[in-house]
Amino acid sequence: MKKLIVISLAALGVLSLVAFSKRRRGIKNRKRAPGFTAKDQDGKTVSLSDYRGKKVLLYFYPKDDTPGCTAEACSLRDNFHSLTKEGYTILGVSTDDEVSHKNFKEKYHLPFTLIADVDKSIVKKYGAWIEKEKDGQKYWGTARKTFLIDENGMMAGEIKDVDTQQHAQQVLAYKPAL
Repeated sequence: MKKLIVISLAALGVLSLVAFSKRRRGIKNRKRAPGFTAKDQDGKTVSLSDYRGKKVLLYFYPKDDTPGCTAEACSLRDNFHSLTKEGYTILGVSTDDEVSHKNFKEKYHLPFTLIADVDKSIVKKYGAWIEKEKDGQKYWGTARKTFLIDENGMMAGEIKDVDTQQHAQQVLAYKPAL
């Protein structure tokens, strides 16, 4: 009986360690990506389900036309051919409105869709709406992170530590944890 208890405790410990390591990676691979519907920069309704059958690079960024967000968008723009060659459709999401997105897209000649999440429903579903701190003041804002979604609408990966200058290279080099 004592041996059975020890084996059970050991098995429980291993399962806890596996669960902990998956939490540390962020998203759980093979989990369905949360669906959403919102307006793009042109006022057209866009849903994640519209992209079923395609790989989606869904990236969250804090604000249009700011230095870091511009660098990130331009990295994706400048490597657009390589990313689409890998099969990715790029969707950018921030809480800015459609007009702001349209201006940002036109100013930097961005060849991909920007989604206006003014009600913050998408950033919340993806865990990208977080508490931040600047100069000792706490506030809520969008975390810079990217989700890779496979052709079946399943999570394939997450990049949390985004390098705004080299984001496209991070995506192209990403290897999902098994």
